[in-house]
Amino acid sequence: MMKVLYSGSFDPITKGHMNIIKQATELFDEVIVAVLQNPLKKNSFFSLEERLEILKQIYSNHPKIKLLSSTNPQTDIALSHGCKAIIRGIRNRTDFEYEMQLAKINRDISENKINTICLFADSRLQIVSSSIVKEIFNLNKSISKYVDPIVEEKMLLKKENEIV
Repeated sequence: MMKVLYSGSFDPITKGHMNIIKQATELFDEVIVAVLQNPLKKNSFFSLEERLEILKQIYSNHPKIKLLSSTNPQTDIALSHGCKAIIRGIRNRTDFEYEMQLAKINRDISENKINTICLFADSRLQIVSSSIVKEIFNLNKSISKYVDPIVEEKMLLKKENEIV
């Protein structure tokens, strides 16, 4: 069985992320999607638990997807779950440069046990990022083109609860 890890902060998960997950499920037997806390991002929209719960709602019936959250490095997660590779999504040249560096580091710190496989998001989704979604949302504009309806609903609920 070929397992791969796809990790990220997913704050929130976008249709671009979902496109990468779909591609990965078509290529591999099991895709472990790990929701991570990015230590460089101090202000998350959703907590780690909320993000994992959203992914569970979206992927609850998908037999090839295993969901988890962690504060461990992605290489440690991949190795502990028997993954041979880490999936990374690429949108543009900037992503490529960053992912190339990350791939080299991940290979080094895993003692050459973990490869990186880059998948390209569908061209319609290459402009989508979690940061852009949050920015559009904060401008009170529709994010329905960029996120699953579950995500939009959760974001609206959270915003309403903060106002009250």
